[in-house]
Amino acid sequence: MRRYLMWSVGLLAYIVAVFHRSSLGVAGVEAAQRLGVGTALLSMLSVAQLAVYAGMQIPVGVLLDRFGSRRLLAAGGALMLAGQLVFAFAGDIGTAIAARVLIGIGDAMTFISVLRIVAMWFPPRRNPLMVQLTGMVGQLGALSSAVPLVLLLHHAGWTATFLGAAGLGAAAVLLVVTALRDQPVRAEEREAPRRELGLKHSWEHPGTRLGLWTHFVTGFSGSVFALLWGYPFLTQGEGLDPGVAALLLSLLTVGGIVLGPVVGHFCGRLPYHRSTLVLAIVGSSALAWTAVLVWPGRAPLWLLTVLVLVLTINGPGSMIGFDYARSFNPADRIGGATGIVNVGSFAASIVLIVAIGVLLDVQTAPGAEHPSLGAFRWAFAVQYLLWTVGAVQVYRYRRTTRRRIAAEDVALATA
Repeated sequence: MRRYLMWSVGLLAYIVAVFHRSSLGVAGVEAAQRLGVGTALLSMLSVAQLAVYAGMQIPVGVLLDRFGSRRLLAAGGALMLAGQLVFAFAGDIGTAIAARVLIGIGDAMTFISVLRIVAMWFPPRRNPLMVQLTGMVGQLGALSSAVPLVLLLHHAGWTATFLGAAGLGAAAVLLVVTALRDQPVRAEEREAPRRELGLKHSWEHPGTRLGLWTHFVTGFSGSVFALLWGYPFLTQGEGLDPGVAALLLSLLTVGGIVLGPVVGHFCGRLPYHRSTLVLAIVGSSALAWTAVLVWPGRAPLWLLTVLVLVLTINGPGSMIGFDYARSFNPADRIGGATGIVNVGSFAASIVLIVAIGVLLDVQTAPGAEHPSLGAFRWAFAVQYLLWTVGAVQVYRYRRTTRRRIAAEDVALATA
């Protein structure tokens, strides 16, 4: 029972971190007006946050093995709290970027710290399902940053909304400091000896790189849609009411929560077909986007709902990358391997966010109130390039990994 309590504390910290991460998603229009910037500069807010998150993954993995989950979750929560305080009073793009950088650093310390709690408190056979549950239930943070934040922004204003977000962060930090324990026994009794070259060995194994490209190709479309460009696309491009757009973003999160355990069960029962599921997720996402982007005029609400429903599996699909990290790395280097994998989707998201912002700016006439639907369509078409690159790499490293496994099996049989 205590293991579930420890997991719940870590999970709550992750929910709050996702809330902080996603809080800009429904505030993009208000942010552009408050800071007086266009779409390209607005995209720098999310880019700065995601770039720091991705860049910190491997260093955080090293720190995690040294200092443990409790200290990193507390430090990360404090940094995100500081970031929301700065963001609440930001009046220019420079200050706003600095605030999102703080949030990105703190966010980078959170998820893999919770994964370590799962590894330390739960038996190996429960790990795949618990990791999926962690990722999916954690997305409640995105859900709570959708409709509630829209309402707060419209009724309480910018500063009060983000001060409230900072207060939520403070409560999470307090809970972590007072209630969380890294592991059920002393570190010296549980931790395996650290290997100096663990990170190098993790990278050299093709299974780790298969996890990286899996995370890359499955996660960026739904992530970028939820983090920044989905809300403007739905309201400014497709002409939806802000409340309806916020509900669709909430549906994106709820669907991911429902599908997470299904994907986890599939991976546990059919581990040799994980990459097939990954490629199917990529294909379905591309197909749904194609239907929306080629629709003559504004897409009907039912088709936009279908798009969101298809994108709901992006999050669970990206979690398969962590299952690869666990499968092909021993416990003493799991932190570094997890950090490597976790770079994937966020690196792809950075590229996509910047590309969409630039293309929207280029195609929007001077003095226009917002980009046209046609501009949004061309901007979102950049996804096809990323899907192609990622799918080719998944296929490549799937074959390499299978050859590696076959060679290791032969070596064991002849030893």
